[in-house]
Amino acid sequence: MTRLSTALALFGGLTLFSASAALAAPCGNTSAGFGAWKAAFASEARQAGVGQKGLQALATTRYASRTIAADRNQKSFRYSLEKFMQVRGSATIVSQGRALKTRNARFYDALERSYGVPAGVLIAIHGMETGFGRFMGDSQVVSAIATLAYDCRRSAFFVPHAIGALKLVDKGSITAQTKGALHGELGHTQFLPGNALTYGVDADRNGRVDFYSQADALASTANFLRQKGWKPGRGYQPGEPNFRVIEAWNAAEVYQKAIAIMGARIDG
Repeated sequence: MTRLSTALALFGGLTLFSASAALAAPCGNTSAGFGAWKAAFASEARQAGVGQKGLQALATTRYASRTIAADRNQKSFRYSLEKFMQVRGSATIVSQGRALKTRNARFYDALERSYGVPAGVLIAIHGMETGFGRFMGDSQVVSAIATLAYDCRRSAFFVPHAIGALKLVDKGSITAQTKGALHGELGHTQFLPGNALTYGVDADRNGRVDFYSQADALASTANFLRQKGWKPGRGYQPGEPNFRVIEAWNAAEVYQKAIAIMGARIDG
């Protein structure tokens, strides 16, 4: 699922390149120019601080036709709130989410103490994105995000995430073969790579941020929301201070309202 927070926010967190350099790799709308784009983008990535592992991962990417098809056909965000929640299985997410909160109360309490984000919101996002980790995607993250950076429709938005993905390869958080969602989102809560690089937390303290670790993914999600302005102890329903922070995670209003409703029911 696409995370539509503005690309501008990422430029503060990533060491990127100038606007003039970003024009060096021409976008395209078919697979025909992808190879030439990769060659030009490799130079930009190197200037942005991407190392040899990241550049090698870029070289192995393939044009992701399924990603482009999905990007052209995002119907669910046009549903009514009622239909959206039905299609996404909100009743099941709430039921299973309450059970998860009870079983792992100490874990969620620790996250709220550290970041101020209540369990319901994190659990709702986790359930909405991957069914609590049951399906985290079957597309190669680096190929998907590189394809979207090349594609003319939203190239400016995805270029920072492509740089982020290559830097995650350098850091050992992912590889060229790591699987995620069709838009390049990865892990339990489906971080876009630029956000993963900026807000990732090594919660289990094993020396590596792993978004396929539930602890790291949920702590990273809580950190993301806190850094985006979450106010501990304040409400997160429409009109309340923290509702706008959910927009940073996903700009679709129907998604934001669904998370607020499910979070309250889980927390309730």
